[in-house]
Amino acid sequence: MFVLLFAFVFGGAIPLPDGGSYKEFLMPGIFAQTVIFASATTAVGICDDINKGLMDRFRSLPMARGAVLSGRAIFDVTYQIGIMCVLMVTGMVIGWRVHGSLPEFFAGIGLLLLFVFAMSWVGIWLGTMVPTVESANQVAFTVIFPITFLSNVFVPIQTLPRVLERFAEYNPTSTLTASIRQLWGNPNPSAGTGFAADHPILLTLAWVMVIVGIFAPLAVKRFRSLSR
Repeated sequence: MFVLLFAFVFGGAIPLPDGGSYKEFLMPGIFAQTVIFASATTAVGICDDINKGLMDRFRSLPMARGAVLSGRAIFDVTYQIGIMCVLMVTGMVIGWRVHGSLPEFFAGIGLLLLFVFAMSWVGIWLGTMVPTVESANQVAFTVIFPITFLSNVFVPIQTLPRVLERFAEYNPTSTLTASIRQLWGNPNPSAGTGFAADHPILLTLAWVMVIVGIFAPLAVKRFRSLSR
């Protein structure tokens, strides 16, 4: 829906600085946005499993507490592969193409899946913190929408107000989107000559490590406290 909406409804009103194809500019951003949205689905699923007592059954089994949560994160990665296939087919239908090499194409896929794994831990932690599925959905999307829209997903960063430009430049959604555009040879207008503009892939990998390093321990600790 986002692909069709922005490609055909809003795309004609969003010119790129270098005059490139907006559809090819858009698709890597849609991939990144979908990856970020995965955390909301995870939060809802974890909260629902806890409320239905499924997690109590897992706790009664002789397994590490972290194994339950890691299994959920790995499932999310597998699930997102199917979603990416749907997005790729939709993108190709509207005219999007990958202009990078085959190794660069798979490197982009790998980077997206790494970010899915990282964002899954955010969703897992959030799902253990909220009392109901409704609140999980509301909290997740309240946080996610500003992160995805204050970025370079739909418009070049240069078009944002000055006060928001620096935030958008280092936003993990922006660095992931810029990385995919760079690897796949799609239009990638730069916001400047800073570290984020020159090394988006490196910064994205750093974001993955930071997110997993913070939220995976928090999620496991919270899950263990629920089992007492």
